[in-house]
Amino acid sequence: MQNELTDEQKQVLEMSHKVINEIKKVVIGKDEIIIKVLLAILAGGHVLIEDIPGVGKTTLALALSKALSLDYKRVQFTPDVLPTDITGFMVLNRETNKFEFKAGAAMTNLFLADEINRTSSKTQSALLEVMEEGKVTVDGVTYPMPDPYIVIATQNPIGSIGTQMLPESQMDRFIVRLTMGYPSLKNEVDMLKSKHSHISPDAITPVADAAMLSRAIKITDEIYVSDPIFEYIASVAAATRKHPLIKLGLSPRGTIALLKMTKATALLNGRMFAVPDDMLYAFKEVCAHRVLLNSKARLNSADIDTVLADIIRSVSVPRVKNGA
Repeated sequence: MQNELTDEQKQVLEMSHKVINEIKKVVIGKDEIIIKVLLAILAGGHVLIEDIPGVGKTTLALALSKALSLDYKRVQFTPDVLPTDITGFMVLNRETNKFEFKAGAAMTNLFLADEINRTSSKTQSALLEVMEEGKVTVDGVTYPMPDPYIVIATQNPIGSIGTQMLPESQMDRFIVRLTMGYPSLKNEVDMLKSKHSHISPDAITPVADAAMLSRAIKITDEIYVSDPIFEYIASVAAATRKHPLIKLGLSPRGTIALLKMTKATALLNGRMFAVPDDMLYAFKEVCAHRVLLNSKARLNSADIDTVLADIIRSVSVPRVKNGA
């Protein structure tokens, strides 16, 4: 295990902080959300943002694509969006009299699936399959997705007319679920008084590119995790499955997501080894959409945040020094 960062690792750390600072130019007062979205990307995962309209979800995704110089596409999901709109289809070229593949909207580096709950379950499944496999198959031919490949999906929790909520098994494919929330009074006043409200994502300076981000994801995966940290993560996952107020605990996929976010947090903190606080930082965002409460929890007016906090208190924190 190394304690000092290599030059390449330092470049990734510097790039990460530059990306955060660039996005903060246009997404005001949401520093922690920006950080956790970047952590999810470094962890090689996809992001679900569940919030009301107008809080900056689309701006955040667009700013991210600008800062990282990523090819970006957005689809506003509606009931008439078809799976082929997302994955692509074969079309006849009349000049050559041969069928050619026309790529769908998901064939990009950063795909924003806006209001994913407003389209059909069939279209949702098509996107989620692409997210899981990193490729699309049309007429028996497989096409790999660009590298890196990131999906940021949004859901509007208010208003159920015309919506098709993602089932738990599909929610599990997102490494984190985030909520941006309203700005604080001070941040909203500052936004109104300053020029921030007029800053376009086009004003963001690119500080990285797709190749650099792909390398950063690989470096993140190389973070050293000691046996006590592995056991800590597994113990927390096991505690979700045994808790008296939980009907469905953390899946093995969720446990792996927790490990990946732990590694990404360690890197952003300037370390090539993980400590318990790295796991705790994004624990709620990794677990809240994967854990289902039972009827006993509802009778006791217990919410998911309270139950997850109780789980963390119930598991002993290992003593780790310099990652060992």
